[in-house]
Amino acid sequence: MIRVNVVITNVSGERFWDIRKPVPPIQINTNLNLVEVEKKADDLLEVPFVLTVNYNPSVAQISLKGRAYVTGNKDELEKIYLEYKDKKPPAPVLIQSISNVVFVESVIISRTLNIPPPIPLPQIPQAKEPAEKKPSGVDYTA
Repeated sequence: MIRVNVVITNVSGERFWDIRKPVPPIQINTNLNLVEVEKKADDLLEVPFVLTVNYNPSVAQISLKGRAYVTGNKDELEKIYLEYKDKKPPAPVLIQSISNVVFVESVIISRTLNIPPPIPLPQIPQAKEPAEKKPSGVDYTA
């Protein structure tokens, strides 16, 4: 079993200009970069990472840096390390563990700065007029 302990070591956030009503359409780009996978021991990998959140238009910027410490079965860790060396995509458990921590933290920072959060907010569907009745008969939908 693999365990991932995520530690944030640097936090940076800045709002460049005040957002007033009506809010212009804002595009939010997030980039999670795993800098490398370092073998610290047979049962420990260290993975430095950087999360950057950029807003377009440039209303704000958030940056988080840290390290993920991966422990677990020696064979599983060796597989993660060799996949990194072979330039394969990182293990989903690693990406998911880091993402869970940094995105929650970036949402907190965005609230502090009073800027839109870097996650898609749920869209509430518009009320639609009742659809026309379908002709009677059997309708099979898979």
